[in-house]
Amino acid sequence: MSLKGSRDPSDERCMHTTAKLAGISLALFTVAACSAQFSQRPEAAGRGAAEFDLQVARAPFEQVDVNWKHRLDQPYVYVEALGSYTQVGRALDELFSAVRAQGVEASGPPFVLYYDDPGRKPTSELRLRACIPTSAGAAAALPLAYDVLPSTTVVYAYVAGPYPEAPRAYPALFSYLARMNWVENGPIREVYYRSPAEVKDWSELVCEIQLPAGMTR
Repeated sequence: MSLKGSRDPSDERCMHTTAKLAGISLALFTVAACSAQFSQRPEAAGRGAAEFDLQVARAPFEQVDVNWKHRLDQPYVYVEALGSYTQVGRALDELFSAVRAQGVEASGPPFVLYYDDPGRKPTSELRLRACIPTSAGAAAALPLAYDVLPSTTVVYAYVAGPYPEAPRAYPALFSYLARMNWVENGPIREVYYRSPAEVKDWSELVCEIQLPAGMTR
């Protein structure tokens, strides 16, 4: 389903999309340096030039193809950060360094879990995890930790362009969620399929946004 990016301004969760965008806009460009190191591991390259099952949306995100799917359990290792979402670049740098040092085998592209809405929680309490998917039971030592994303239904879309612009597509996903009479039920997940260090132009970057969905009562 293709949805316009507009959203009822009374919806506070979508109103704060801009706040999150501002919070990570500069930091995510540090992914370029981090990914330049991590991309030496071929298994981390993810889908690369593979085709996507929805039309990839582009700025100004007036039309965003959104759908739902069932996501299976996903084991992963991660580095956690507390505070401003501008720390995401630092967290990814720490993650990639630790994964490389410990020889952890990645099973897909890196992703970040954003647990909180910057418009509803103090900056000092914002939580994120910078993550790499792995096989089940992967060994991890500090600063890495191991966890499993539980199987769930997600609303998702693909967006192209600089990764800091991805939150501009959030309103379309929340609109789809509302139309399905579902509610957000877990951290927002952004999957970064292409390394900024490996593309000739930012327009070649592709990010998948996933909103875990739960049924309303």
